Amino acid sequence: MNRASYDSGQVPLHQASYNPTPNSPYAQGNPEYNESKYYQPQNKKGVSPWIKFGLPLLILVIAGAVVGGILGSRKSKNGSSGAAAAGGTLDPASASAAVSAKAALGIFPSSTNSYELPIYPSTTNEAAFSIPTFNANAQTKWPADTFQPANPEPTSTRPDRPRLIAPAYKWQQLPDLISKDAYLAEWNATIFGNATTWKGMSPVPYVQDGGLSGSGILDVSRQVKERIKAFAYVWRMTNDSSWGERVWDELIQAAGNTSVAYGDAGDPWNTKHFLDVGEMTAAFAIAYDWMYDFWTDNRRTALMYSILSNGIAKGISAYSDMSIGWWTNGVNGNWNCVCNGGLTMGALAILGDDPTGQAQQMLSLTIPNANKNCVMGPSTDGTWSETANYWYFGTTGHAEMTSSLMTAAGSDFGLLSTNPNFNKTGLFHMYIFGMTSLFNYGDHGPNKYSSTANSMIFYGDAYNMPLYTLFQRDRQDAADPNAMFWYDPSVTGAFWNNLPLDHHFDDSEDNWASMRTSWTDVNGVYIAMKAGKATGHQTHGDLDQGDFVLDAIGQRWAGELGSGNYLADGYFSSETQDSQRWLYYRKRTEGQNTILIGKLNQNVDAAPTAKFGTTGEAQGSSTVYTVPGTSTAFFTADITSAYNQSTSVKRGIRFINGRKQVLLQDEVNASAEVQWRMHTNATVAIDSSGTTATLTLGGETMQVKLLNAPSGAVFTTQQPVRFTEDPQLPANDASADQPNPGVTVLSIVLPAGQYDLQVLFNPQWAGMDASAFKTPPSVPLDSWSNDSHN
Repeated sequence: MNRASYDSGQVPLHQASYNPTPNSPYAQGNPEYNESKYYQPQNKKGVSPWIKFGLPLLILVIAGAVVGGILGSRKSKNGSSGAAAAGGTLDPASASAAVSAKAALGIFPSSTNSYELPIYPSTTNEAAFSIPTFNANAQTKWPADTFQPANPEPTSTRPDRPRLIAPAYKWQQLPDLISKDAYLAEWNATIFGNATTWKGMSPVPYVQDGGLSGSGILDVSRQVKERIKAFAYVWRMTNDSSWGERVWDELIQAAGNTSVAYGDAGDPWNTKHFLDVGEMTAAFAIAYDWMYDFWTDNRRTALMYSILSNGIAKGISAYSDMSIGWWTNGVNGNWNCVCNGGLTMGALAILGDDPTGQAQQMLSLTIPNANKNCVMGPSTDGTWSETANYWYFGTTGHAEMTSSLMTAAGSDFGLLSTNPNFNKTGLFHMYIFGMTSLFNYGDHGPNKYSSTANSMIFYGDAYNMPLYTLFQRDRQDAADPNAMFWYDPSVTGAFWNNLPLDHHFDDSEDNWASMRTSWTDVNGVYIAMKAGKATGHQTHGDLDQGDFVLDAIGQRWAGELGSGNYLADGYFSSETQDSQRWLYYRKRTEGQNTILIGKLNQNVDAAPTAKFGTTGEAQGSSTVYTVPGTSTAFFTADITSAYNQSTSVKRGIRFINGRKQVLLQDEVNASAEVQWRMHTNATVAIDSSGTTATLTLGGETMQVKLLNAPSGAVFTTQQPVRFTEDPQLPANDASADQPNPGVTVLSIVLPAGQYDLQVLFNPQWAGMDASAFKTPPSVPLDSWSNDSHN
């Protein structure tokens, strides 16, 4: 059995779960071993069912509650640039109307869909849905921080507590803001609800996943951190000592000071899988700092030495011992951000109390190292170096580290500016989202627990990008203590106002495009395709040049399989051509929605080139948006270099007929068998001619037509399993390969030769007559343009 995996903002193609070891108690269905679903308070009478108020009695106050333009600057919070993405400038009358309309409307979405994405009411409200702005006219806003050191130093901290993320002046203002801002009120209720649920549970059970050198105690560490943040938050909001005692119960077990044995002797937080150390150190730092005044001298000292001996001392050692500190050297993904982030938070928390000097030494290592590695997670176009899901882990670590330095020491010390393109990673997160879930290529990662997308709220404020804040606040994982202090309640407007529908992420490392019909209609169409490099993703990518996803009418028709078995032999061995990673179906080319030639994997050194075009529409203020009949977008890629047994392989995808239909076209000249492959959860029925496949899913229908079919070209279906002639798995262990239940491979199989394949996707829209569908002309990919298919 597998434990359920819940990835924030991501729904796997077929809900296949992340595999723990077979004897893991996470596999037994005990709710105490999986708390990643967010608490949903009971509905308040007369309020939209999406709004999660339902407060415990302890709460004292709640009263009713242009992308492509200039990116935001940290200089002006009022939006001096003209781009909506960077924060617009409203005239005084419009600014005042926006504030009033926001207060009257409250929570923007009216509900969520089955994928837990927000559903917006069909309405036009120009005042509420104005351009994204941090509104100077707003009365609901944070006071200025009086801690403004002239020459900030990491070791010179603010005089009051807390230091980390949530300084005292914000705690003092928070009850008033909760009473005036519907989002803060909702999140506050959800945090209290989560905390109340977890308070009645035993401390997080100690479970090794695949041994200490496998996935270690990462889930344990993240659950401990998730709980401690919630418990500490409620304690500060209520001053009820029972919450402090509950935190202590969690801490003493996680420190290895009970009969529950934690890790190896002298290494309870598990340096063999250093992410565990980073997350646990962050958890203890929050408990130490946020609850500083609750602890007795003896308890505070005990916590300090837990942070020192189990976290910081191990971190200092990691910088000289590459067997545990490999992540310090050239690793620009989540490992560097999470490990450095947790160690930095631990050092800042105890700075001044630490008699050993190790906290100061730790900061001298983590900050420059993160500036060299962590901040390079986003490429020049903002795409995260690993995958769309690993963005959550990496940016959470980066945001928590940066925010802690800013509140504790008065500066980000380069973490926001060393990479001049870091501010674009919020756009990556927005455009990687489709109508159902992410374009979730590559590995999805383990359970997220304390890792949310609330870095978007932090970056919104830090980079003057209010659309980031507005986008994330409507998401199901927004209710987190960090968000309560990162959120700027002066924000007004709608993230979608003046936001282009399409975007090309054009760094050659990534090279992918996102195209859609609407930002607010989850029943619209979303297509995304990638043609980036297969290496440089820290062994989290797939061999998937030409891979695509397709959403329409509320369903994902072409989807991703996601992570394989993280504990399988060689799964993370390397990205070289002969890596054992590429033996597993979900990582092989045959497990992707792309062209397969000779049943062989793509070349890891492939360097595809791409072309993108769009008619450039941007959504306006209304949630009801219909694209013009001439609107289109397309993405083509020459992926020839990905194949050995071919002269030429090109692929393109585009909208036609006012974005009501999608055309996928391939031009292939190969000396070995050619397969066109697409993975779907749909039930597939193929007509007698073999040129039309009817897909049904979730009560909706998609018709897939093969146009101008070459001789012998017909649709067939296959099982999503390795071919019998594939190279053997390590130790010939077939059980190591993830099963893919509920998935069908729609395919076209042809002998070696030269082919033009045109596959037309026709979502069966309610009320659209069959005669309204168009058959596009046959246009070579090199001749595609915005008007080539009119």
